Amino acid sequence: MHVSQPACRAAAHLGRTVDRALDDAVLSPAGYRVLSWLSMGSAAAAVLADKLAVSRPTVTLVVDGLKARGLVDRTVDTNDRRRATLPLTAAGREALAEADARVAQRLDEVLAPLDAEQRAGIVTALELLQGALRDDRERRHKQRTTALDTR
Repeated sequence: MHVSQPACRAAAHLGRTVDRALDDAVLSPAGYRVLSWLSMGSAAAAVLADKLAVSRPTVTLVVDGLKARGLVDRTVDTNDRRRATLPLTAAGREALAEADARVAQRLDEVLAPLDAEQRAGIVTALELLQGALRDDRERRHKQRTTALDTR
């Protein structure tokens, strides 16, 4: 299967649409992505950087801002004081829920001209895409981890 040019461009525009939905939100697009990942369970900054495919300093910068606003905690591992995990706080879960609502509202506006069946199909496709992207990140993470372990 070949992904069409319009599909590629729609993916690019979708990212910008989400970013615009967050313009007046408590979260930046980067903060939204970090909190989205952390909502699935706390993680170390290094793991988070790998899953988001960004550098560790980038994640640290975003996490420091989220921590300063009380949206995440930094919990030091009792067995390895160099390792810290990043659980969401109640305020972080609330900020993420608000951002999710803003994104959902914006997507509802974009999809409004379509009929109910078309809207449902797109939502289903986006949910499938999320799973495929998550699986792809997990595969790439395992490949990088395996490559580092064999060095």
